[in-house]
Amino acid sequence: LAFPPLTEERRRELVKQVHARAEDGRVAVRNVRRHAKDELEKLEHAGDISEDDLQRAEKDLQKLTDRFVTDIDQIQGHKEQELMEV
Repeated sequence: LAFPPLTEERRRELVKQVHARAEDGRVAVRNVRRHAKDELEKLEHAGDISEDDLQRAEKDLQKLTDRFVTDIDQIQGHKEQELMEV
């Protein structure tokens, strides 16, 4: 099948879709972080882990969150450049 080349308008629409999906991904990662943090706090209140363990786990959780958000941002940037190439 032969597809006609993308118009500038269509490229911009696709970039907007990429941006929206990337934002959905960032929100999903933050939601997972929030749920994991809540579970860690429950464990600390129940006495299953110490306050130091809680703080260490929260730092690790934040590092993971930052890493995945950075990955999403890089993928988004790459895809936007790919779409805007003529």
